[in-house]
Amino acid sequence: MNRKMYWLPGLIATTVVSTLFFWFLFSSPILKFLGFGETSLLTVVANYDGPNYLAISKCWYEKSCIGQNFSLPLPLEYYPAHLPGYPMIIWIFDLFVSGPWALLLATVSGSVMAVWGFYKLALEILKNKERAFWLSIVFLFLPARYFVLRMVGAPETWFLASVLWSIYFFRKEKYFTSALWAVLAQLLKSPGVLLIVSLGLAWILQKENREGTLRKVKKLWPYLLVPVSALLVFLVYKVQLNDFLAYFHSGDNIHLNPLPYLVFVSTKSWLGTIWLEDVVYIFLLGMLALSALKRKFWEKDKVLVVFPAVFFLVTLMVAHRDISRYISPVYPFALLAFEKFISKKEFKIIFLLLLPAIILYGANFVVGNTAPIADWAPYL
Repeated sequence: MNRKMYWLPGLIATTVVSTLFFWFLFSSPILKFLGFGETSLLTVVANYDGPNYLAISKCWYEKSCIGQNFSLPLPLEYYPAHLPGYPMIIWIFDLFVSGPWALLLATVSGSVMAVWGFYKLALEILKNKERAFWLSIVFLFLPARYFVLRMVGAPETWFLASVLWSIYFFRKEKYFTSALWAVLAQLLKSPGVLLIVSLGLAWILQKENREGTLRKVKKLWPYLLVPVSALLVFLVYKVQLNDFLAYFHSGDNIHLNPLPYLVFVSTKSWLGTIWLEDVVYIFLLGMLALSALKRKFWEKDKVLVVFPAVFFLVTLMVAHRDISRYISPVYPFALLAFEKFISKKEFKIIFLLLLPAIILYGANFVVGNTAPIADWAPYL
């Protein structure tokens, strides 16, 4: 095999094999032997919020269809909190395989696109295939919360892929392709708006653009497709639910606050615990990463600083126990920030020693975060 082509197949193989191994654990007696109880692959499928997205892929947002066919204990008003991008991907796979497999394949395909996008971006920055490959391998397992997200039904794999590819093409000034990926990001998750804000801000901060002509600005017109895509989502809600602003009427779904650090007020909804020390360390690592990114890239590559900075600052305003999921789009940039340390032999040894802990963390999370599904027939 051509050495130039070795790296990407290696990443795809690692992505697929690690996923299949994790799924195998749930269909084997290993987890039961370790004390997790009875599990199966449906345990993985039932992990929140996968069943919600799967129900939408079957009924879209029709309340009568969801209410009559799916028994999840959720108010029907809550489903518009899940944007249509990920259900659309599930629906495409559902044309070929049954619903649960369509859900899992949707996530795996997103994992492949995300690690591919990260590798391409890292290679552009590091100019070294081996270092970019190793950093991409680490990206598949660390942080551990992303490892879980790429094992279950979750839109984050495709969302991170969209962010990485959009930024990759933005840096190459291929604005139309970058905008198409930004559109997908907006269709997947509402924080997609932060991507378009970041790209615009990074473009303005580049000195050569600030001093540029109107002709340069006109090249950015494809990014107008992003607000158009958001408008289309609201129009879908209007047609199916007769509520243009159904996303904002979906209940306790928007966890932004006017002040930072309110995640530590445990009386707020979606918190309910005083055990939040890990969030302090997440914020610490995020701030250290931003500092390193600014030192390494600010002068020559502002988008690599601006996007994680914007996303991190907004995440500080989020009050939710699962802050590690909310901040996941910052992860690939944190790895780029700490790349020199991650490439050291000492880190590689520690990484290998941690792999069993990451897998057990993932299994524990999945087992403890499943929806109470009494009848699987509607999901098939």
